[in-house]
Amino acid sequence: MRSGAAREPIDPADVQWTRVSDKLITLRVLGWLIGFVIAVLVFSAPLVLMFIDVWPEFPAWVAWALPAVVIIIALWRLVLIPRQVRAIGYAERHEDLLIRQGLFFQRVMVVPYGRMQYVDISVGPIERAMGLASLKLHTASPGTNAMLVGLPGPEAARLREQLSSLGEAKLAGL
Repeated sequence: MRSGAAREPIDPADVQWTRVSDKLITLRVLGWLIGFVIAVLVFSAPLVLMFIDVWPEFPAWVAWALPAVVIIIALWRLVLIPRQVRAIGYAERHEDLLIRQGLFFQRVMVVPYGRMQYVDISVGPIERAMGLASLKLHTASPGTNAMLVGLPGPEAARLREQLSSLGEAKLAGL
């Protein structure tokens, strides 16, 4: 996942991480853009109402501050999206699958193959257009269900088949 980079304290030793597709950055930026436009429109309403004298008594500093704060927060989020996507990865090991995510609040989840009940792939219309898919691993405990987003379609299908086979083999061996 990050060749040559220092290993994070929560990363298991000797694990080769596979990153998700960089197309996920584009997908998340599209989602960000939609949310940004809606938020700016909503939080600019007092400013517009003040300018057209519908709400002239509204404090001008608040009317200007609302959209400014939204823009600052949105730009910070935009800067973080590529780093957040590059922090998502997975590693297939002999007995389990590791899933890593998070930039500030990092998480490494271990899903033993023998605990998997079924593996689900989902694809939305925008994901389909970009050739991406999401893989969800269902286990006996809902708290340990895991999801990998931003996988290339063929890789998601390969993982589904492989994880299903490994899950059945490990379950049969119990």
